[in-house]
Amino acid sequence: MLPKIIDLFSGCGGLTLGFEKAGFEIVAGIELMPEACKTISYNLDYRYGRDQTHICGDITEINADVFKKRFGDEGCIVIGGPPCQAYSMAGRGKLKSLGDNRVNTNDARGYLYQDFLRFVYDLDAKAVIMENVPESTNYGDMNIPEIVCTSLEEHGYQAYWTILNAADYGVPQLRERVIVFGIKESVKKEIKLPIPTHKCKDDYQTQYQKRFESYDKNEHFKMPNAAENAIKYWVTVGEAISDLPVLFPTADSKYKAVNLNEEMDYSSEPQNAYQKLMRTWYGAESFGSSANAFRNNKRDYAIFERMKQGDNFIDASRIADELFEKEARMFNYAPGSERYLKLKKKMVPVYDRDKFENKWKRLEENKPSHTLVAHLCKDTYSHIHPTEPRGISVREAARIQSFPDDFYFDCSMGDAYKQIGNAVPPLLAYAVAKSVYDAFEEN
Repeated sequence: MLPKIIDLFSGCGGLTLGFEKAGFEIVAGIELMPEACKTISYNLDYRYGRDQTHICGDITEINADVFKKRFGDEGCIVIGGPPCQAYSMAGRGKLKSLGDNRVNTNDARGYLYQDFLRFVYDLDAKAVIMENVPESTNYGDMNIPEIVCTSLEEHGYQAYWTILNAADYGVPQLRERVIVFGIKESVKKEIKLPIPTHKCKDDYQTQYQKRFESYDKNEHFKMPNAAENAIKYWVTVGEAISDLPVLFPTADSKYKAVNLNEEMDYSSEPQNAYQKLMRTWYGAESFGSSANAFRNNKRDYAIFERMKQGDNFIDASRIADELFEKEARMFNYAPGSERYLKLKKKMVPVYDRDKFENKWKRLEENKPSHTLVAHLCKDTYSHIHPTEPRGISVREAARIQSFPDDFYFDCSMGDAYKQIGNAVPPLLAYAVAKSVYDAFEEN
């Protein structure tokens, strides 16, 4: 029998969903945020009429013994992604803004990998999968994946880490993540690196591919399999979302608040294999999509409409200036006057143009998206729809992250964006899970 899955730091369930699709049974988990725990519990348990498997709580206050009756002689595999805020550049910047003493290495979340390992050892897990951001390789003077692999080896595991790009596994997004693979030596099996299913059409190198040579100096780093032999090309934004409902065709369209549970008809039949997969993940084909809510950025619709695909905040600011000057002239407002300045404040975004060049970005139909982030819960300027003058909807964000259409978000719009931005793309998780599955199924 396959080992059972214990899912730590689960979020809304991206990693779990991939392991479920690969054929594993998820029997227990922990998630701190109630909203995310509610999402994973609905999609993992309630939809099948099962009792909730995940505990909503603080892992530092939970003993691993609570899960020992969830599996038998087949043992368990511990998976999870400890919080990345202390490692990521965005998280470091946020901490620094709160005061000089708020450096990232003082953030307790940066050491939660220790609780992850506590569960691994206390449960005598047969295998381990840990996910995190590439910046975890430079946490002060510490390389967290190396530290984790060294600890695993000291406890009788074969372990290595690598960096995988989600786009190489069918996710319509450039998203690079550290994955730690570990398997108990006594199991006498090997977890092989997943083989990419998709490749880039040109010789483009991602941010962290350029650093592979320097990473190779680490004892436990393993170079990922090259994607050059993959048959398919990277899935693009257009291929990912073109069949979803049209929500806001022009800047003059009327905004309508939408409940996340409200379903809408697709705009077309599935146009490609990716859209078909998103509609049939659970077997039966879904006939509508939910979570078609997006933010009401009333000031900016006219700016979005004039932005070209690929434009950033500098381009948006130029457009805003032009729109403002045109309106000021129309009303004959004198430059510097109170009415002139009031109109400018109303029409022109106030962000520092020297610091926020990429705060706004209009997606390109013929390319994968850039990385989705949890900041989507604050605004969606970082991911503006390629053809409609608005930020992406919750469902479009879910599609870009490879969450299927029958995956429901019974929460607020902001919470849904945050959960999606924090998640492991299910298709990347599935590729990793398949490698683990193959190791245990191997004769």
